[in-house]
Amino acid sequence: MRKHVKNNVSWVGYIDWELESFHGDEYSIINGSSQNSYLVEEEKTVLIDTVWVPHRFEFVQNLKKEIDLSKIDYVIVNHGEPDHSGALTELMEEIPDVPIYCTKKAIDSIEGQFGKRGWNFHPVKTGDTLDIGNGKQLVFVEMTMLHWPDSMATYMTGDNILFSNDAFGQHFAVDELFNDKANKCLLDKEAMKYYTNILNPFSPMVARKIDEIVKMNIPIDMIAPSHGAIWRDNPMQIVERYAKWAQNYQEDQITIVYDTMWEGTEQLAHQIAKEVRDVSPDTVVKLFNCMKYDKNEIMTEVFKSRAIAVGSPTVSNDILPSVAKWIRFLKSLKFKGKKAAAFGCYGWSGESVKVLQEELKDAGFEVVDENIKCKWNPEEEDLSKAKAVVEALLK
Repeated sequence: MRKHVKNNVSWVGYIDWELESFHGDEYSIINGSSQNSYLVEEEKTVLIDTVWVPHRFEFVQNLKKEIDLSKIDYVIVNHGEPDHSGALTELMEEIPDVPIYCTKKAIDSIEGQFGKRGWNFHPVKTGDTLDIGNGKQLVFVEMTMLHWPDSMATYMTGDNILFSNDAFGQHFAVDELFNDKANKCLLDKEAMKYYTNILNPFSPMVARKIDEIVKMNIPIDMIAPSHGAIWRDNPMQIVERYAKWAQNYQEDQITIVYDTMWEGTEQLAHQIAKEVRDVSPDTVVKLFNCMKYDKNEIMTEVFKSRAIAVGSPTVSNDILPSVAKWIRFLKSLKFKGKKAAAFGCYGWSGESVKVLQEELKDAGFEVVDENIKCKWNPEEEDLSKAKAVVEALLK
């Protein structure tokens, strides 16, 4: 069912209430999501993006109820990933000769995933335009590595809508469609989680692209991403947030992440949290067992933090596999400008703290010398070291 966006622009996507994970199982979905597709009906009729492969049949059937498919003049594919291009195989069976506008790299992506089907591709680059009648144009803007090499955005003149694809989106089901109708707390949380876990590795490119868009000096009345709410109330607020987030963002927060075997390392984690509250009452402290808590939610808290403390007992001269896996993910997100400390218990050889320090340094953190390396369960002498760790992180 179509939903009105503005003038002759409608939303024709899919609200995915039951979705629990994305990118395989790499991204957790807690508040649903959406795949946003847009129908523009000026003198020319344009479909901007489609939906994910599992919903392709329903998407095309619903679209047939709204419009004679033969009236579609152009299809725009802002990004070749299957959650945006997944319905093309079904759609193009109905309209095989309709031109598809996308970047050159998107052609490679689409054909690599769905095979070479002889579709009528028209590659575009930044600044290319497409007249759609009534004095309006679509202007294409390459968004390389936001977050794939083939990504682009499409700007519609006249209505001043930026169809931004993955940029400025959220995995958040908003049946009411617009940011001013959504739960603001959830919207803000999901927007930051999306940036942290998907776009943060590309922050330098995000910063450059935002500068480029600002210098284009185009009026933007609406930002319509491919997931989540459409930004119509002060749409530039999300652009301003991205500009801040791309500059090694941090708040006055310390996040503590650990796993434990016999609760000794857990005691150290809680003692560090207590010392944060004692030493700096205004500093927010968050504590997570990485084996028990969602990794994407933890990373969002790390993104907000000025510093982290990571703990593991020593197991087979190494750290716990759960912590090693979590740090591997931490490295991939390329955080910068943050401090880190290590802690952990041991019974035999005690390598975990040194391993953690090396891994955290490799992940881009400024690792402080202060640490807690505790043989067997912590005594008062061990717990007292937490204060020095916290002071070093806050310094």
